[in-house]
Amino acid sequence: MAVVEESSGEAATIAEQIAGLAQEKGLTVAVAESLTSGEIASRLGAAPEASSWFTGGVVAYASEVKFTVLDVEPGPVVTAQCAAQMARGVARLTGADLAVAVTGVGGPGPDEGHPAGTVFLAVSSGSEEQVAQHRFDGAPPRVVELATIAALQALSTVLVTI
Repeated sequence: MAVVEESSGEAATIAEQIAGLAQEKGLTVAVAESLTSGEIASRLGAAPEASSWFTGGVVAYASEVKFTVLDVEPGPVVTAQCAAQMARGVARLTGADLAVAVTGVGGPGPDEGHPAGTVFLAVSSGSEEQVAQHRFDGAPPRVVELATIAALQALSTVLVTI
């Protein structure tokens, strides 16, 4: 239990950094989530002055939602390509300057040939995209928490470099 609480604090701290950077640079942020089911949006929405920089997001847990709402090409959804398309799709929908997206396998078993804990995340800043693959150990709630932290860290890193 203490590990999850510690991770929750880390997520909140990174979200506060994102808030400061987004406000300082006058940029807006959006999220597209599958595996994390809104956890990233929840962290960002709780950060300071969120209404001035956080445009919102889409929880696209079902593949069909990814395809129809976020313009992801039909096919496997546990891929780097899907994460990048999700990020571009939510940026388009919300008009955000930056978007982060997460897709993957929370577990407990494998999916689409990937073991539990496989996560793809993408950050899109319009002209540039960064996509990463991670493999997290633990039960599904732990995978979600670690994926949330990784997505927030990736978003923060991109904000620092813009």
